[in-house]
Amino acid sequence: MSKTLAWGILGTGTIARIFTKGLTDSKTGTLVAVGSRTQEAADAFGDEWKVAHRHGSYEQLLADPAVQAVYIATPHPLHAEWAIKAAEAGKHILCEKPLALNHAEAMAVIEAALRHDVFLMEAFMYRCHPQTAKLIELIRSGVIGKVRVIEVTFSFHANVHPGHRLLNNALGGGGILDVGCYCVSMARLLAGVAIGKDFAEPTSLVGQAHIGEMSRVDEYAVASLTFPGDILAQLFTGVQVKGDNRVRIFGSEGSIEVPVPWVLRGTHSTLLLKRDTEQQAQVTTVESDTNIYAIEADTVAARIDARQAASPAMTWDDTLGNMKTLDQWRTSVGLVYDAERPEGKTLPVQNRRLTVRSDAPMTYGHIAGVEKPISRLVMGADHQTSWPHASVMLDDFFERGGTCFDTAYIYARGACEKVLGQWIHNRGIREQVVILDKGAHTPNCNPEALSRQLLESLERLQTDYVDIYMLHRDNREVPVDEFITVLNEHQNAGRIHIFGASNWSIERVEEANAWAASHGLAGFAALSNNFSLARMVEPVWAGCLSVSDARSRQWLTKTQMPLMPWSSQARGFFTARAQPGDFSDEELVRCWYSDDNFQRRERANTLAKERGVLPINIALAYVLNQPFLTFPLIGPRVLTETRTSVPALQIELTPEELRWLNLEA
Repeated sequence: MSKTLAWGILGTGTIARIFTKGLTDSKTGTLVAVGSRTQEAADAFGDEWKVAHRHGSYEQLLADPAVQAVYIATPHPLHAEWAIKAAEAGKHILCEKPLALNHAEAMAVIEAALRHDVFLMEAFMYRCHPQTAKLIELIRSGVIGKVRVIEVTFSFHANVHPGHRLLNNALGGGGILDVGCYCVSMARLLAGVAIGKDFAEPTSLVGQAHIGEMSRVDEYAVASLTFPGDILAQLFTGVQVKGDNRVRIFGSEGSIEVPVPWVLRGTHSTLLLKRDTEQQAQVTTVESDTNIYAIEADTVAARIDARQAASPAMTWDDTLGNMKTLDQWRTSVGLVYDAERPEGKTLPVQNRRLTVRSDAPMTYGHIAGVEKPISRLVMGADHQTSWPHASVMLDDFFERGGTCFDTAYIYARGACEKVLGQWIHNRGIREQVVILDKGAHTPNCNPEALSRQLLESLERLQTDYVDIYMLHRDNREVPVDEFITVLNEHQNAGRIHIFGASNWSIERVEEANAWAASHGLAGFAALSNNFSLARMVEPVWAGCLSVSDARSRQWLTKTQMPLMPWSSQARGFFTARAQPGDFSDEELVRCWYSDDNFQRRERANTLAKERGVLPINIALAYVLNQPFLTFPLIGPRVLTETRTSVPALQIELTPEELRWLNLEA
């Protein structure tokens, strides 16, 4: 049974008025408050719509105890900030599309909704209308056979001044983000239904656009997409050209046309079904006597307890997939928004100073020579090459208490070091974070290359020192004394605080440290080889070494050499990605598939059920609970992967459980 909701409108522009008008037809919602950037605008809106509470700021609206749910109607670049702040205020959220400027910001919004236990939905009103449900029913029935081609258009010619939000890069303008998001959402919905899912993600996308010289946004654009099931889609959008704004689905036995797919008005709408064997199209009428925005508001009320919508309305995963596809479309045409560039971006998405959350679960350890606390989980910054994605991922890890970040000279040809350095510089947190950097990778594994690369890395990272510096590989043709000598020179010069070795054998580490000790020099202070519950069957990359075996573990326990292991979670082997008989992920199969590893996986699953955690948490806890100090490197690509890794910090495993998990008992 739907609940009644007291709504607040955040923003007083055109779409706020359209939604407010629709809300008057809602069976569950009442407008009780409005918030604007000025009191004058709030009062004018309040007078127009007879709103009791008028707030001269968005903050005041979110602080209003009378408001249960907010409709966010600001320009695009402000969606993420105010959706996050609404979640923090405990308000349920309906956010005008797009949910954010990009996929990264959308992740941050969804994480905030999850953390604060509030409802969140992206406002694609057509997804809530009975017409869309009927369209899905027809596709699923197979009445046009197998879906082969989808054509979607949503465009208009806006007669607006040059600085208007639609033609303004700084305000997230252009067709792709404003109405192209509808085209993408419809194509993904229909392709998904055609293959038996709620939605589908494109396997390829090629876009073209006209980027205005003055506006610097896509004034009109097209895209060709390929979906699973051999389904093709053609999308056309724009804000400076009017299209026919229809949807057509062509199947192996017929076609369906949706004459009015988006802004539905009146008591009924129509779908045109034409089978290849028939001369005339059949008209299917869909009756609805409720305003489409009222249906949207009632959908929110009906799903409040579930905290997100049910398909075909926008679920969180659907929204994330849509945002990712929009990112791909913009990348294809070379469109970047000013708000997505790192210049001057000193604050996170929520537009306030970056701080560690009070409930941060992180734990810390220390390595001699590094004065700062080192988070027991180390964020691998080897996937962060763009500012929007990197800043959201790194901000989140820092807010969770993470202090240590891993990168390397070779990652993305230096892009990862540059983005990490830019983030640290922009946030002003150099003395609060520990940088683990690596250099001298094969084939440039020699003292001369080490020095050259270190200096370049420091420049990329915008710092004059690295907290922990690792040789990325070993070169047995170079005597250990040459490596130790040059590393001590850089340490004495203050360019590195301590140094270690990645993918070095224990024998070579012992040899190097023995030579260093005999000459009064510093030796390797930490090791970074693979270590995980799963045995590395084959090296992930050439020259990689593991220390997961019993002999290596005995040595680490005896020497208490700190270990900073990569692939600490076996690159997803303990998630649903790995299944016996599933050989689709070639790297996972090559490096981790073995009978003994699947036995370890089964035991991790068993213990996870007993503890009420995920198997991946047990696998990571295995690394964290060794009798020697470990700082596991994790490589999350999305915020969900970070969130689901952190609980491992709270799991304690006994020596008996460690042996049992590793098939030693």
